[in-house]
Amino acid sequence: MKDILLITPPFTQLNTPYPATAYLKGFLNTKNISAFQMDLGMEVILEIFSKNGLKDIFDFSKNATHSDNAKRIFALKDDYLQNIDEVISFLQGKNQTFARQICTHGCLPQAARFKALDDLEWAFGNMGVQDKAKHLATLFLEDISDYIIECVDENFGFSRYAERLGRSANQFDELYEALKQPPTYIDQITLGLLDKTIRTVNPKLICFSVPFPGNLYSAFRSAKNIKAKFPTIKIAMGGGFPNTELRGLKDKRVFEFFDYITLDDGELPIELLVESLSKPIETHLFKRTFLMEEGEVFYNNLSLRKDYKQSELGTPDYSDLPLNSYISVIELANPMHSLWSDGRWNKLTMAHGCYWGKCTFCDVSLDYIKLYEPIAVSLLVDRMQEIIAQTKENGFHFVDEAAPPALMKSLAIEIIKRKLKVTWWTNIRFEKSFTKDLCVLLKNSGCIAVSGGLEVASDRLLALIQKGVTVKQVAQVTNHFTETGIMVHAYLMYGYPTQTVQETVDSLEMVRQMFELEILQSGFWHQFALTAHSPVGLSPAEYGIIPEQQPIGFAHNDIQFKDKTGIHHDKFSYGLKKSLFNYMHGICFDLPLQEWFDFKIPKTTINKNFIENSLILDDNLGTKPNSKVVWLGNDPEASYFTKSKKGNSWEMIQLIFNDKRASFEIALDKDKGDWLVKALEKLSVYQENHLTFHQLKADFESDLENFELFWHSKPIKVLRENGLLLL
Repeated sequence: MKDILLITPPFTQLNTPYPATAYLKGFLNTKNISAFQMDLGMEVILEIFSKNGLKDIFDFSKNATHSDNAKRIFALKDDYLQNIDEVISFLQGKNQTFARQICTHGCLPQAARFKALDDLEWAFGNMGVQDKAKHLATLFLEDISDYIIECVDENFGFSRYAERLGRSANQFDELYEALKQPPTYIDQITLGLLDKTIRTVNPKLICFSVPFPGNLYSAFRSAKNIKAKFPTIKIAMGGGFPNTELRGLKDKRVFEFFDYITLDDGELPIELLVESLSKPIETHLFKRTFLMEEGEVFYNNLSLRKDYKQSELGTPDYSDLPLNSYISVIELANPMHSLWSDGRWNKLTMAHGCYWGKCTFCDVSLDYIKLYEPIAVSLLVDRMQEIIAQTKENGFHFVDEAAPPALMKSLAIEIIKRKLKVTWWTNIRFEKSFTKDLCVLLKNSGCIAVSGGLEVASDRLLALIQKGVTVKQVAQVTNHFTETGIMVHAYLMYGYPTQTVQETVDSLEMVRQMFELEILQSGFWHQFALTAHSPVGLSPAEYGIIPEQQPIGFAHNDIQFKDKTGIHHDKFSYGLKKSLFNYMHGICFDLPLQEWFDFKIPKTTINKNFIENSLILDDNLGTKPNSKVVWLGNDPEASYFTKSKKGNSWEMIQLIFNDKRASFEIALDKDKGDWLVKALEKLSVYQENHLTFHQLKADFESDLENFELFWHSKPIKVLRENGLLLL
């Protein structure tokens, strides 16, 4: 028997657990509150995508009306049944030799999803056998998914279920009516697995973490089933969706399904819920919790206890989850884009909230973004090591709103000091703090990729967004990353309030140039969405839009609006995404922008060399006196020799350096070389404290002269290119 059952309802990711329940379980461990967690969505996927599960799918749908594509899949059902278990095993990393067979012609049955193969065949040479096989296996699963959507359950999706019912659901009516209907085929599988777990765990409290609209329906369907079969168990819901959408909840019918709905950080609210189970009702002091009281919806935030600091939350605990059963897929032949769906990533945050907190499209008024609190780097790396020991995986995806550059620097140094071999990536702001040297440090610590918001590639609109960057600055920063070997994904936006057609076209041209110069590897266009808790949503008139307000009884976040420009931005969607798809694959840069659209657009006003010129005029040229000087390399081998010229001779020193790639050498005057050997020991990344540039200069000039001339000499330039960093 456990105190709590933590559930992530269908569906989120195939390749790695959504981290909310692991965070909560890690905290509950510190309070000796027993908990069991399950990724219900992953268990449903594994049930469906098995030989027995797929056979049941075909039996269930044999009398359905089939399109030509579905008829083909049904006709080849024996081929799907023969391959499904082997494909899943391969995507779980258990049957890697199967990759070569998958890549042979005729191994897997092919339906509509494979029609794009001819266009992508050129990419497979870059992907390699394993990634090519993953891509083909992904198409195989997507064909089956298409069949399920058409013939079994129209709401099915690998990373969402009945998402439409959760999106912009200002009123509860439509979802409530859907829940009155008999359970769907997918529901029946979900509820069967849930029932089995509840009977095994026997919890007092069940907590659903609902991160997205695509998890909402399944959470309610599951809660309804629990109420019917296990009426003594209390049920709570928290997570990203209620945190953003249900802050103004009024509809009493919601509490036919859930006893409690909590907002924002869940640790203290859940702890108080557990404590309440053994207390009389009149003494309940909750934290940010909706419940029914005297027949009305009541927001109980009566507890005076403060939320826990990040240092007090414990290490995320991934136990109970089927870590070896997650499925790595590759939907696009793009190595950066595949990170979201390929590989098992341990998810962590470097900081709570966003250190910037100004972007006008973002929900910066909500606590999960507004309240910024970084984690001490030593504790962060302690947690990384604990998670590696538990999961046997050393890949980390830091899911920060925007990882702070200073903390990233400290993290990288700590990882290198501990000689910890990890692979990691995160979300950032493209700010000027990301110098070439910082990117070199991050790369050496295991950073392989970053994602960040370029948004609208227009300086006017970036200023209106309060992004704090310019297009030129973004280009320089992305160049620093890519020159270092760190891949870059850009979040792109169109349809921001007051955006003109010309600005959309010019933004596309900026993006085209960045991909052509290979300073971006991946991107995704999002159409601007007005949210209730963003600065634009809170003051729409200031941004030239008119919101279409609806009565709110249930969800309240996305708001429909009219832009005073009268431009229908959604017509740009297809052309922007099609052009980006081609740019990500390194083709069609010479195609005129007009070719991507089936309506007339103006010519771009952006100079064809704008981004290239921005890289030549890099702003990051000066040396700050307080910059830390760090040496990533090894100690050199030293030997002395005498140099003669025009009858004069003097002693020289030759320093030979060996790194992982090659060896290189420099020669200096003996006195400067002796000083440098001692200085490199002090500057080693493994030292506890690092000298500033000003301190290094003072140390040099205590015995020698003209440090600036020495610093800009050829030998130091060689060291600067091989791991002598200014940070």
